[in-house]
Amino acid sequence: MRRIAYAGAVGLALGGGALAADLPTKKAPPAPPPATPCFASFWDYLNSTPAQCPLSYLGVTLYGTIDAGVGYSTHGAALNPAYPNGVAELISKASNKSYFQFVPNGLSQSNVGIQLREPFAPGWAIVGDVNAGFDPYSLQFANGPRSLVENNNLPINLQSANGDSSRAGAVDNTRAFLGVSNSTFGALTAGRQYALSTELVNSYDPMAGSYAFSLIGNSSTYVAGTGNTELARYNTSLKYQVTVSNFRAGAAWQFGGYEQGNGSNGAYQFDIGGDYAGFSVDGVYSHATNAVALSAYNGVTTGSVGAIGLPAGVSQDDLKATLANIDAGLIGAKFTYGPFKAFGGYEYSQFSNPSNPYPGGFQTIGDFTVLPGAVTSTAYTNNKILQVAWVGAKYSILSNLDVTGAYYYAWQNTYLAPGASAATACLPNTKVLNGYHLQGAANSYCAGDLQAVSGMIDWRAFKRLDVYAGVMYSAASGGIASGYLNTNNVATTAGLRFTF
Repeated sequence: MRRIAYAGAVGLALGGGALAADLPTKKAPPAPPPATPCFASFWDYLNSTPAQCPLSYLGVTLYGTIDAGVGYSTHGAALNPAYPNGVAELISKASNKSYFQFVPNGLSQSNVGIQLREPFAPGWAIVGDVNAGFDPYSLQFANGPRSLVENNNLPINLQSANGDSSRAGAVDNTRAFLGVSNSTFGALTAGRQYALSTELVNSYDPMAGSYAFSLIGNSSTYVAGTGNTELARYNTSLKYQVTVSNFRAGAAWQFGGYEQGNGSNGAYQFDIGGDYAGFSVDGVYSHATNAVALSAYNGVTTGSVGAIGLPAGVSQDDLKATLANIDAGLIGAKFTYGPFKAFGGYEYSQFSNPSNPYPGGFQTIGDFTVLPGAVTSTAYTNNKILQVAWVGAKYSILSNLDVTGAYYYAWQNTYLAPGASAATACLPNTKVLNGYHLQGAANSYCAGDLQAVSGMIDWRAFKRLDVYAGVMYSAASGGIASGYLNTNNVATTAGLRFTF
């Protein structure tokens, strides 16, 4: 999570009469030249950081990021402005053919926000933040569920990029919280906030949560959402975080449920970590009840034919949902030595059937409807185990030039559906859809994996402007690739990121 720091300085001069004997005997050094105002010219502005030159008034600061580029994918999907990622750099079910197209948000999500920090007593301050992610080309707010319904009536070979997300199109789709902070006792905040697992990704992913170059940044299903992307943010929550010397701890509690815009009916997380001699480490435990994973209807399918349209009784704004209780443990580590940084981490998530099957359906985030009969609540009668591991390194060639490489590996067990035969359920997929031989195992509950390897170079041409380029190769197999059109993708991306 990008944090913007603010600094202020107040000087008090005390003057009075001086005797001749008190006067200096040497000539005083000349006063330093006044600092060049960062708004003196466009170039001065570019060469200042947001912290050095904030757009602030009375403790309120306007800030944001615009990230735009172009890219080529060997097996991609067309740009979808509603989808937070915009395009499918990571191999996905709808990854179809090669594309050269505009790529938004490659290094980080384009966003605009207002941040509050107002001191009211020594060491105490009121803090707050409201932020919205958007597509820099269309200016649409990021909305994962909307990207699903836009493809709801289409077979997968005709779909644009899409996927579920904790971002559902509101002006606070990133975060919206208010609280109090103390330099000794920590910070207590309430509202829409990052899960602690999302903060772990921001700190310990070598690619810093990049959509274009990170598996765990591209899909919050892995790590940030502890197995379910909608858990990456809590819409109604309390969070407490404190740092004591080199140690830190935190707790987050999501209260309320679907009606309050949450992706579950209750969740909590705990974090403990610290720093010592160049090493940093954090561990998070997470639990969520009735977590929601949304999916589209993918048109009307009869046999091997997928057609445009929806099943009888289903509207364009209706979605399907799979529910689960999820328990997870995560750890992230980092080592810094001069210009070199090494990263690593691991996630273990266990899925079980939900506490409430919701047979009557429900209203989900983004005000979309899950109809009766469209809820899957028995997918994890045999528990699903999802594991993710990653390693990577960053090296600063110059103070403003970094190269980064990373490897990510996610894998799941076989968690057979009730009544399924272990001997036949996980054979290779033999289905054909609209002439495409579907890939992976015959069923998504079979063992499988997803791998990604990436490299990226980031040149900070100015303090506010990054020029970046890189590539990510991803490949899926087994149950994770079940029903995919293709099983691998090479996504090359280059772009600019401007911060204010």
